[in-house]
Amino acid sequence: MSGVARWFQSRRGPASADGPGGRGGAAAGAGPGASLKALRTAAAGVGTTLDEPTTCAELTRAVVRLAGGGAAVIRRVGETVSGYEAITGDTDLLPDARWATAVARDAGTPAADHWTDPWLSRPVADRTRPALCVPLTSGSEQYGVLVCAREGIAFARAEAELLALLAERAASHIRHAREYEQVNRTAGDLQRALLAEPGRPHPNLDVAIRYLPAGRRVLVGGDWCETVRLHFGRTLLVVGDVMGHGLEAAVDMNAYRSLLRYIASSELPPHRVLRQMDDIAATEADRRPATCLLVRVDPSRGQVTLASAGHLPPALVAWDGRTSLLPVPVGPPLGTGFGGYEAATHQLERGQALVLFTDGLVEHRGEDIDRSLRRLADLHFSPAVGIDALLDSILTRLDARNAEDDVAVLAARPHARQGPAEQAEGDEDMEVA
Repeated sequence: MSGVARWFQSRRGPASADGPGGRGGAAAGAGPGASLKALRTAAAGVGTTLDEPTTCAELTRAVVRLAGGGAAVIRRVGETVSGYEAITGDTDLLPDARWATAVARDAGTPAADHWTDPWLSRPVADRTRPALCVPLTSGSEQYGVLVCAREGIAFARAEAELLALLAERAASHIRHAREYEQVNRTAGDLQRALLAEPGRPHPNLDVAIRYLPAGRRVLVGGDWCETVRLHFGRTLLVVGDVMGHGLEAAVDMNAYRSLLRYIASSELPPHRVLRQMDDIAATEADRRPATCLLVRVDPSRGQVTLASAGHLPPALVAWDGRTSLLPVPVGPPLGTGFGGYEAATHQLERGQALVLFTDGLVEHRGEDIDRSLRRLADLHFSPAVGIDALLDSILTRLDARNAEDDVAVLAARPHARQGPAEQAEGDEDMEVA
């Protein structure tokens, strides 16, 4: 019979009806088979998440259910040792935290053939309150100690072995949690590096941009916005969406973004910019396809020229707050190698605002895309609303913060540079209004 089983069997009978450490012990009055079942049940409840504090709390709860008394964890990260954490049960029974902290600093993996010092009971005041420190060790790494204590009943070696099994399981999950956190931290650093600021538009164009990633941990995906200054006061507005999600899509997004900046600097028309981007992306086998919408704004002429690679059309918000969609010829996504892009030119009246967006803003699962776009086109805003307020209103009214996909949206409104006479006239109009 194993040491753990012998310990459980020794707890059978009337003398241990309340279980070890007081009333409610899991092993009370149970045979080895039932007790080992309780151990398996307790172990199954430890490490249910990849969150270290949660794992520690699950461990102390399981220990108190099995041994009674009180339990806590002292975590160790490098040479830094915490105080008591994840305390469960009777706090007053726990030994002086200074002793437990010293054990946490010095504890290693206990030898299999002898009883090591960190496992010894410790007297408290004038009564004996057995306290046990079990190292939280996985492989060669030390993550802290489990500290448990109770009134009167000393911890037998077999009982310590039982608690060590739980501690070992918890330590393994703590190791996975820390590795997972490190991976997430590295991914987050990389994603922040990919969140490059868009270029600066010409002063004759007001621009506002919002980006909302889907989910909690992913900071950036394949959605992006960009502005590129061109000659003669023109600005190229860009919104794109790489197929897929997460960090891999973000890496391809950054590649498309860099490619666009390089090609757009040659002052080609929007449809020819798309054609060159498609030709280059199609030669890279690992590059994910992407949709992209280019809008070249020429405030001096009051014109916009659009070209689309599989992307949704932009919205046009009039001065009075009415919304419509600008028609644009749609070609295949970038990276397919099919080409065939065309441009369309529209007039841009005074006070009108353009809104470019990715599909996450409007799409609902199971809904026809035309109906989704109508929801946007049916929005009505206050006259002459500022573009920042315009974007915030769109995101709120379309519930974009709960979208199923990443959301990137860009709003732009051109304004003519005014001379002194025009400025005075504009001031008079504002006073009359």
